[in-house]
Amino acid sequence: MSFRSLALLLFCTTLPAQRLDTDKLAAKIAESLKKAGAPSVSVAVVEDGKLVYADAFGMADLGPPRAATVQTRYAIGSVSKEFTAAAILMLQEQGKLSLDDKVSKYFPNLRRASEITIRQLLSHTSGYEDYAPQDYIIPEWTEPISPAAILDRWAMKPLNFDPGTKWQYSNTGYVLAASIFEKVSGQPLVAYLKAHIFEPLGMASADDWRIGDPTNAVAYTRFAVGPPRAVKREAGHWYFGAGELAMTPTDLAKWDIAFLEKKLLSARSYDDFTREIILANGNRTHYALGLSVGEMSNIPMLSHNGEVSGFLTSNMIFPTRNAAIAVVSNEDGINLVGPVARQIASALLLPEIPEGKPKDTAQVRKVVEGLREGKIERALFTSNANAYFTPEALGDLKASLAKLGRLKGVTYGSENLRGGMTHRSYRAEFEKKTLNLNIYVTADGKFEQFMVEE
Repeated sequence: MSFRSLALLLFCTTLPAQRLDTDKLAAKIAESLKKAGAPSVSVAVVEDGKLVYADAFGMADLGPPRAATVQTRYAIGSVSKEFTAAAILMLQEQGKLSLDDKVSKYFPNLRRASEITIRQLLSHTSGYEDYAPQDYIIPEWTEPISPAAILDRWAMKPLNFDPGTKWQYSNTGYVLAASIFEKVSGQPLVAYLKAHIFEPLGMASADDWRIGDPTNAVAYTRFAVGPPRAVKREAGHWYFGAGELAMTPTDLAKWDIAFLEKKLLSARSYDDFTREIILANGNRTHYALGLSVGEMSNIPMLSHNGEVSGFLTSNMIFPTRNAAIAVVSNEDGINLVGPVARQIASALLLPEIPEGKPKDTAQVRKVVEGLREGKIERALFTSNANAYFTPEALGDLKASLAKLGRLKGVTYGSENLRGGMTHRSYRAEFEKKTLNLNIYVTADGKFEQFMVEE
């Protein structure tokens, strides 16, 4: 059975034209899945503010076999926090609460509630201890619990630090934020999200886990490099407000598009949503409200990862490029979503690095072999480079390279433009050590620089 889902034929052919080479990308993702050995991975890509690619690879269920499709739902884990933060911001727009309200206004009996704000709950700076730091399902999580019971146990403990002085991830803060939301709005959080976000955006698959839903992917884990093993899911309310949602990557991408368009919230709310929280001592947190604040290759990025039993998610939004990437997988024992998301981001946002020409690589190898003998063909070099290769320099190169044994090979690394020349990097592998080659080539093909470096 092909890794590419049949749904691609029905779905992707209707998408807008795009610059992304989807055939090449699909081949890379399929290869990544094959090497990783996870059951499946599913992706959705937004380019120029539009969904341009969605595909699913592998199996939603290994037994009985069921292929993953773009309609398969995956638990998105802590990416759910984006939606909890959005719901709180909607209440703030309605004047029903403020991010700077103290917890004591709503739950006065909790530990140091008069010192902690809703903003600190949503930014992981409250000091409340995380009730779920484990990356595997513990026995307690297989039995249902209430949000109130979580708060009674973990929001009554002494704080891990004074509010606003440190950043430490805490699902407890999001259970409390969601509890405040329901107290203020008088509505269940998921029902509110469906009415005000999911339905308006056409996110038909978005909901809580919906036990028994035939479109759900099956949860798997693994031990070391063993095979995928089916694993239990957390029981009801363990991830209330913090990680309870499930959906297809395509529906998650619809949320990303609305986020890029600033469609559902006011400009002030988006500023609150995306502004990095600074600690009391001025240190950065690289986190806003339910969003990590960072960059990829100098491109600003808002993102969040998700992990619950059997599932991993990566959601990346690139506001300055009007782009987004959602990747999900139904195995928590291997981080496949991170590498695949970066793979897609590189293809979508970064210029493709040209492959080295065999003729150029062969010439570079010939130069290195000459340097091992203390010689260069000076016609290949500019006057500056010829001045660099003094008798002393050639002597040192000969003596030091001879100690490294036979030259086994030269491998092309990358190239870019600088100073009107092409800058190229190579790796020269000797029997005893591998060295870097730092090279500049002029427009007429001569070496302006040929440095051998450790």
